[in-house]
This record gives sequence, structure tokens and C-alpha cells, in this order.
Amino acid sequence: MTDGDQREALVRRAEDEREEIVKRYELGLDPTNIVDPWENPTFEIYHITDKYGFMHDSRLPTTRDSQEMQLTKIELERDKKWMKMLAKWPPPQDKLHTRVYKGIPKAVRWPAWKKLLNVDQSIANNAGVYPRMLLLAKKYSTETRQIDADVNRQFRDNLAYRERYSIKQCSLFNVLNAYSIYNSELGYCQGMACVAGVLLLFMQEEEAFWALNTLITDQKYGMHGLFIEGFPKLTRFIDHHDRILSKIMRKLHKHFTKHNVDALLYAIKWFFVVFVERVPFSLSLRVWDIFLLDGDRVILAMAITILYLHKDELLRMKDMDAIIEYLQVKLHKNFGYSDDDAIHALERVMKKLKDLKLDVPPPAKSNEFPTRTLGDFVEADMEKKIGRRRNDYTDTEKQVITDVISRQEQNAIDVQSTVSYETSECATVTLTVPEDSHSIRSSLAGTSVASHGSSDTMSLEDNNIHLKTANMLQSTPQREMLLGT
Repeated sequence: MTDGDQREALVRRAEDEREEIVKRYELGLDPTNIVDPWENPTFEIYHITDKYGFMHDSRLPTTRDSQEMQLTKIELERDKKWMKMLAKWPPPQDKLHTRVYKGIPKAVRWPAWKKLLNVDQSIANNAGVYPRMLLLAKKYSTETRQIDADVNRQFRDNLAYRERYSIKQCSLFNVLNAYSIYNSELGYCQGMACVAGVLLLFMQEEEAFWALNTLITDQKYGMHGLFIEGFPKLTRFIDHHDRILSKIMRKLHKHFTKHNVDALLYAIKWFFVVFVERVPFSLSLRVWDIFLLDGDRVILAMAITILYLHKDELLRMKDMDAIIEYLQVKLHKNFGYSDDDAIHALERVMKKLKDLKLDVPPPAKSNEFPTRTLGDFVEADMEKKIGRRRNDYTDTEKQVITDVISRQEQNAIDVQSTVSYETSECATVTLTVPEDSHSIRSSLAGTSVASHGSSDTMSLEDNNIHLKTANMLQSTPQREMLLGT
């Protein structure tokens, strides 16, 4: 068989695989659809499901206490105010700000998010585009296999996504597959599944597609720069995050550097999916509300807020793995503060950062935004059609590794030049919280990202600061996780 024949055979195999995957999503919940038993684990639906549709390991209380009943009453009153405000959109900016920071009620989050993201206008301006992208994706998308794998593991503890080929699973597959064609320069990156998955909890399929497009392409949110190869926005935000930390929480910054805790190890999912699956879901929705209103500066501020609220606990930890597990796993189960207290702290941190002129990072470069015309179909090259994985690094990926090493070297130098922790106003914010709310009581089994890193290290000659993160990036499993390959 000639090389040409081999390539043709591989292309046909990829096309057949794509056709089979698409067919399964089109069948959906049809009894004739093939579903492996492991894909639909059993669960107790009525006893362990919260109001967002997420399931829990233990049964939820069967009765509501007086505090919860009072919160429900308040939310019902807010529903009425929001419905009036949505009917007279746009409202005065100060009123909108106040109500969003109090939290958008669950009952009106669907229309509110659509207003904030201008979804209805996008649909009206692009009539027929989404169905066309979907048809092209079913025939030509080279991302179908990866999208299918990610859909199968996204929010599987939520009723909407629990059952294989459920309506929401099919919608998630369609949105991501169609967008890989619409934004051919970006294609698909794994973090996009979580973002689209959150949108689909509150929107219909085409609405979620255009909401996703706004988050990716609008300069207010700019998520294209997070997902595109090389992650230029991630690099820019991590650098600014380090800059903030070194100025207003120097003791914690020095502590992290001493224990080789690079921001890449804990902040990737914070930035990529706006804290979903890193803080309790109810709190992540509150952050999303504010993010949709005020844009990406909220992400930087919330990252600092988390570290500030938990700095005492973090400073007591003397091990990199313990720190990373705490930030990546434990806070998701028990944040230690109420949602309202966390948002109040976020507001104060945002004000402090603005006063210090640190609320906005350096301006984005052109590579953080699409350069190709959106919606223009671009046929994939032969390597992508075949689905062959690259074994070598691109120049952009090599630059990511270089940036990590450079940043850690600079952090080490900064730490050596810092002789004491200088208290700032941000570090003296006082929160009113229950006495026991600071302790994280849940004991969870989990493996941190850091524990999988290479045992090989590079050291700076002067201060013996280990650069494990750079080696982690060069480790194949971690490269796939960090670089989305």
C-alpha cells in the first residue's frame, strides 16, 4: 500500500468514526442507541439532588431551617424586581450593579444572562448561521472525537448531563462541534466544554452557541486568548496575578515561591472556566453573574479574594501538594464562607485593586483575538483529518515553557529582595462570619496536579528554587492537561 493509499484509508476511518459519533447523538435517548453500562451509573434522584441539579454523596435535609426559608422569601421578592427590570432593559447602571452583586435569582438567570450577553440580538443578526455550522460540523469537524469524550465526562453529577445522550448532552455536543467550524482558528479546547456546559444549564442550544461566541470573541471577556494555542491570555493573567500577589500579599507570595507553588498549578481552571468546579457551584454562579456584567477583571479579583480569605490556612501548609489539593479540591466542597461573605470580600478587593491601579492587566496583544473571519468554512489539513497527534512541541508551546521558567526565576529574585510582609488595606479587610466558618472540615480524597510532575528538577544556582512546573509542562500527561493537546 502506498503512502497515498494509507492516508486515504486513515481519512476514511476518521470520517466513519465521526459519522458513527454524530449518529449516536442524533439518536439521543432512543432505546436502539448503544450505551455502555458504565456510562449510565445508577443514582438516587430524589434524595441527593440540590436545586441546581447536582447530586451529593449523602442525602440532603428533608426539611428547611428558618434561615433557608427566609432566603427563599428574599429570592422570591428579588424575582419580582428582576422581572420588572428585565422588561425595561437596559436599567440604570447603578441599579444593575447593585442587583447583580446581590445575586441574580435562579428563576431569572436565563433571561438575565441572555440580556448581559446580548444573545437575542446575536441570533437575529445571524439567522441561519448556527444550523449551517452544525451541518458542516457533522461532515467536516476534526474535533468530534475529543468533543465526544469531553461531553461524556462533563457535569456527570448533574441531572441534565447524567444520562448518556440526554438532551443536554446532545446540545453540548452540537454547540461545541458547530463552534469548532464557526471559529476555525480556535477549533476546540477542552475548557470550552465546561463553559458551554454551564451556559446550557440556563439556555437553549442556539442561545448557548451565541453566548459562547460572545464570551470567546468579545473584548470584554476575551476567552479566545485563553483557549488558543499558546494561551497568551493565560500567560498575561498569570503574570498580572503574580504581580498583584507580590504587592499586596507578599508573605503568601514568598510562601508559595518557597514551596514551588506556581500559579499555573492552581489558577488554570480558575481562569479557564471562571471558578466552576473549584468553588461551590452556587458561589461560582454568583461570580459568573458579576463576570458577565463587569468582564474579565473579575477573574483576577476573585483569584486574589480566594487567596486572601484562606491565606492563614495556606501559610500553615508546608507542602506543595497540600497547598494545591486545598485550592483545587477542598475549597470546592467546603469554601468556609457563605456566598454573600465571599462576594462582599470580592467587592472590597476589586475596589482595592482599582485604587492601586492593579485591577486591569496590561493590554491584550492581537493574538488573543480571532484573525480569521468567523463563520468562513476552512477545510482541515491532512494531519488533522487523520487525527494524528503531534509528538513535538510547536514554537508557541515552547514559549509557554520558557515563560514559566522566566516567571519563576523572577519570583525567586523578588522573594529574595523582600525582607518583610508589608500590610496593606486589602490585607486588613474584616469579614463578619460565623466563628467556625474558617475551618475546612471536609476530608477529601484527591490527587493534586503537582503530585504527577516529573521527579527531575532544575535549580537556580543562588537559591535552590526548584522549577518543577517547567518539567511538569514537558511531562506528556501534564502537557495534555495544561496545553489541551
